[in-house]
Amino acid sequence: MVFDVGESDFTTRVVERSRELPVVVDFWAEWCGPCHQLTPALETAISKRAGEVELAKVDVDANQALAAAFGVQGIPAVKAFRDGAVVAEFTGAIGPARIEAFFEDLLPSPADQLAEADDESSLRRALELDPRHAGAARKLGRLLLARGELEGALELLEPLQGDFLAEGLVARARLDTGNGGAQSAAPAELELAFAAWDVEDRATALDRLQDALAAETDPDRRDLIRRVMVALFTELGADDPLAREHRRRLAAALH
Repeated sequence: MVFDVGESDFTTRVVERSRELPVVVDFWAEWCGPCHQLTPALETAISKRAGEVELAKVDVDANQALAAAFGVQGIPAVKAFRDGAVVAEFTGAIGPARIEAFFEDLLPSPADQLAEADDESSLRRALELDPRHAGAARKLGRLLLARGELEGALELLEPLQGDFLAEGLVARARLDTGNGGAQSAAPAELELAFAAWDVEDRATALDRLQDALAAETDPDRRDLIRRVMVALFTELGADDPLAREHRRRLAAALH
């Protein structure tokens, strides 16, 4: 779909709409020669992806405040919105190959689409298509952890260095491995925490993890519990009140 948009309906037709599918915005003007070269190429790319992405055209002469709000200093300027924010952009007329690449980067790959599912077969197929797909690896790793297949989960999750959620799941697997051992101070608390995490009851999970941390004396296991908590903070988001509360409690417990 290709449509004109202005200041009065930009929020609805572009920002809010981009929460459902990507919207590419073409900032242009009638007097701009390169704009007349670029727009048909954008429309051709859109026509190939009907129902997957939309093209909104903004006349900068008629919508100067809108152009200024998005930092348009030269035209043609193209900005792609997804989930309510600009995720990609370029300025100037570019060739068809670069336009195609721009649109391809906006749309989910086959692996991305499979990773949206929660069933094991889809997640394994996603990883066949893209062995580095972190989202699919995290989801499949959690499924394996819930089944007690710790080694399989670790094989998937350990390569995701720097991914706080994956590192938290690795820590969970290592804590699970030692739950019945002499070093474990609070296996029951950990078991309850992980069960709560699996049903997205993060408040209970974090409370139980705090209790487990307080009861644990082994420094390595305390660090593993911390990593699990950081994974939960990552899921909640930095500004979530529950995450803020438990970050303060964690900092106090560690010091």
